[in-house]
Amino acid sequence: MIPHPALQLSDRIAELLAEPADAPKAWTSRPQWRQSLAHGAPGIALLHIERAATGRGPWETARAWLSVSAAAPVTSGSDSYLYYGAPAFTHALACAAQARPGSYRRALAHLDRAVIADVVQRCDDAHARIDRGHLPELAEFDAIRGLAGVGAVLLRRAPDGGTIRRVLGYLVRLTEDINGQNGEALPGWWTPSGPSGRPDERFPNGHANTGVAHGIAGPLALLALALRHGVEIDGQREAVRTILAWLERWRDGHAWPYWITAAQLSDPHRRPLPPQRPSWCYGTAGIARALQLAALALDDPRLRHDAENALATTLVDAKVLAATTGLSACHGYGGLAHIAHRAAADATPRNAARLHAATDLLLDTIHPPHADPDEQACRLLATEGPAFLEGAAGTALALLAPASGTLPATLWDTCLLTA
Repeated sequence: MIPHPALQLSDRIAELLAEPADAPKAWTSRPQWRQSLAHGAPGIALLHIERAATGRGPWETARAWLSVSAAAPVTSGSDSYLYYGAPAFTHALACAAQARPGSYRRALAHLDRAVIADVVQRCDDAHARIDRGHLPELAEFDAIRGLAGVGAVLLRRAPDGGTIRRVLGYLVRLTEDINGQNGEALPGWWTPSGPSGRPDERFPNGHANTGVAHGIAGPLALLALALRHGVEIDGQREAVRTILAWLERWRDGHAWPYWITAAQLSDPHRRPLPPQRPSWCYGTAGIARALQLAALALDDPRLRHDAENALATTLVDAKVLAATTGLSACHGYGGLAHIAHRAAADATPRNAARLHAATDLLLDTIHPPHADPDEQACRLLATEGPAFLEGAAGTALALLAPASGTLPATLWDTCLLTA
């Protein structure tokens, strides 16, 4: 396959982010810079690790960025999660160790112990909360701050250990109904806060979030990925089916609402969804990939076709794509291209062809014909910054596999729960 010109944009972004010493103080002075996978050095390291693993860049650059995170003690315990602290650094080092077997063993062993200790405590706290009959906070279970995200690290690092089974056991309980303030039955992932995780007057009685980043699609993806890796506990398949039934209940054509409010639960007259951003964090792309993973785990051909068809149809819908702005991995065109490419690799032949066509369309949108990659890269860094989740590093990383026609060499996207 001839590489897509968008690969030049990816390369140029990486070149501009090659030297940690050249990073502006506006970036490095932020408190989260050293330890944040989403916003700091570990996310930029991911880009250079993947490039080194695929022969597109030197290992020295990857090591230099990892050294930024390793320059001082790494946060563990209740203040750490997949995108910050010990789990974030574990993910970055695990990607490097996959490409260079035997490297970073001592550091990873130390980090593994810290992550496991934290997860055990978090699972115990979550079970105690369920026993009290209280509703969960998003940060208890979601992919960004919660146990679904840290569970992805454990599934990679210790799939045969008992701690990942603790996480799965908790997620199974999360799918059991829980009573609300008025005694009404609510899904176990109903949270009393707004989508930000804080009290919100727009959500006086809380909400049920559907997205991958902060909602129930994240736990669905982890439950499905564990099944695909041969890690299964009692009730896991039933939990997957429970989540699938909820998502099917609220599906509107090829889209899902970002969240369900208490008012919507009691309203028999549902309004059609307007065109909305089909991103990884919220929307069709992330949810459809989670559904596809569930279908593959359950060997369900109908669900697999529905998920792939929803994704392929959405990604060529001009009205839906018009709601997308930016190129980020989180909610921009870069993330859409990566998910489409990932899903195509697991799709039936007919849907794979549609998803490959959608990927090409997205790459053309990201890097139009005759566009100057240097000008694009400089503008992207100036406007979006260097971050992995919402900035230039993530865009460059998300473009690598689809633009080169390969699959990720280091499984960097396990932090997105897409693989």
